[in-house]
Amino acid sequence: MNNSAFTRRVVCLALGVSVLSVCASAQPSKLPLSLRVLGTRVVDTNGKTVLLRGVNTASLEWSANGEGHILDTVNEAIHHWHANIVRDPLAQDRWFGVSPEQHDRGLAYQKLVRQVVDTAANQGCYVLLDLHWNDAGIWGNAIGQHVMPDMNSVTFWRDCAREYRNQPAVLFDLYNEPHDVTWDIWFKGGLVTERGARGGKAVSYQTPGMQGLLDAIRSVGANNLVVCGGLDWAYDLSGILAGRQLHDPIGNGVIYANHTYTVKGDTMKKWTAKMDAAIKKIPVIVSEFGATGARGNRGDPGQTALDWNNLTLDYIYAHNLSFTAWDLHPAAGPTLVSDWKYTQTPTFGVPVITGFDWGGM
Repeated sequence: MNNSAFTRRVVCLALGVSVLSVCASAQPSKLPLSLRVLGTRVVDTNGKTVLLRGVNTASLEWSANGEGHILDTVNEAIHHWHANIVRDPLAQDRWFGVSPEQHDRGLAYQKLVRQVVDTAANQGCYVLLDLHWNDAGIWGNAIGQHVMPDMNSVTFWRDCAREYRNQPAVLFDLYNEPHDVTWDIWFKGGLVTERGARGGKAVSYQTPGMQGLLDAIRSVGANNLVVCGGLDWAYDLSGILAGRQLHDPIGNGVIYANHTYTVKGDTMKKWTAKMDAAIKKIPVIVSEFGATGARGNRGDPGQTALDWNNLTLDYIYAHNLSFTAWDLHPAAGPTLVSDWKYTQTPTFGVPVITGFDWGGM
C-alpha cells in the first residue's frame, strides 16, 4: 500500500464510512438497495450513506456488440477492481438499431445492455447507463458526441427508462458532456448550432435541455437516481450553483457530474477550490477523470501524470466523493489497463486499483 492509499483509508475510516459503502459486496444474486439523494449525500433505503466507487466501461457507444469484451470488463471491474458501480456509455442510435452495422432494430444491442445490467446487479453492483453518443437530431446520421442532446434523446430516454424504471441497481446519466452552449440552453433547451468537424458544414437542431431529459424519464414512471453533467464537457458546475439545479419533485434526485482532466489547464488548487464550492451545496460524482503517460497537468509545471492522479484521488477520498474512473479499456484513454488481460497502467490503473484494494474483499 502506498502512502496516498494509506492516507485515504485513514481519512475514510475516521469519517465513519463503511467499507461496504466503498466496495461492492459481490454476493451473487443480491441486488443492491435503491438509492436517493438526501441533501448532498446519496443514501439507500435504510438511510445509510453510500459512496459509489467504480470505473467506466467504454465500447457500447461505438460498437453494437461491445467489441466482444463488455461482459468480461464488467466482471473484471467487480471481481478484481472491487467496484460497486460501472458507468456504461451508450449510443441512442444503436439502442434503436439505426447505426450502419445493425439490421435488427437494436434487439441484440438492448439484450446486451440487459446482460450488462443483470451481470452487475446480481453481484450487488450498480450500473450508470450513460447517454454518451447521439445524432444531432437525425437518426443514423453523425452518430457521435455532440454539444447537447437532441430531441431523439427524449425518445431514447423514454424507452430506456421504461425498460429499467425503478430497478434499484440502475442509475441514468442524462448526457455525457454538454459544452459550448449557454446555461439557459443547458437547463431548458432551445436551438443549438454546432460547428462542423474540421471545417465541415454546421448543423442546427433543437435540444430539450437537461430538464427536458429528466422530465422524459420521470414521465414514464421511472424514479431512478439521475446523474447530470455541467458545461465545459461536464467540468463546469458554476451555473448549477447559480440557480439551475434540476427540478425533481417526484424522483429520487439528481447527482451532478464533474469530469476532470489535465487538459483543462487548471492547477490542482483551482480545481479543488471549484469542487469545494460545489460539494457544499450539491451532491457530486467525479464520473470521469484520469491521466496516463509522463506528462501531468499543464497548469502545474513539473507535475507528472502519476502525481496528478494521486492528488485527484486524495481529494476524492478525503471528501468522501463518489467516482467512476475513465476507462477500463486499453484503447479508450486515459486508460486504466494496457491490454485485454486488464493489466493496470502504472500511472493510472495502479493508483486507482490500489485505492480499491485497501477496502478488502
